[in-house]
Amino acid sequence: MAIEFNNRQAYFNYFIDNKYDAGIMLLGTEVKSIREGKLSFNDAFCIIDSNEVWLRGLYIAEYKLGTTHNHIAVHDRKLLLQKREIKKLQAATKEKGLTIIPLRVFLNDKNLVKVEIGVAKGKKLHDKRDTIKQRDTDREIKKYLG
Repeated sequence: MAIEFNNRQAYFNYFIDNKYDAGIMLLGTEVKSIREGKLSFNDAFCIIDSNEVWLRGLYIAEYKLGTTHNHIAVHDRKLLLQKREIKKLQAATKEKGLTIIPLRVFLNDKNLVKVEIGVAKGKKLHDKRDTIKQRDTDREIKKYLG
């Protein structure tokens, strides 16, 4: 059973340049909650602080069978990347208008939770309209072809 959560709003609100797969430091109850499908990307973004990448604003619901040691739903989570990847991200975010956002959370072959992050540039209103128009035309073409 492949578990994968996509941040659909990211592709609507941003142009995605580079993508990186990162590990994430989680507590046991967070992993159990992700396996149940209790995850939301609302207002999630990444920051770089003292050569470490942190995921901020990712909502993972509390595990319903957790005890007093259950996790907090929204807190900063450290992302695990190689040093050269972090340096590339630092250089990219120094450019004007670029940010790092989570694109998807998934389980890899070894059943480890991974996060795909992307360097993104915000879209303007007319770009979003073009995206909607393109989506509608693709839907119409699929309807006529199949």
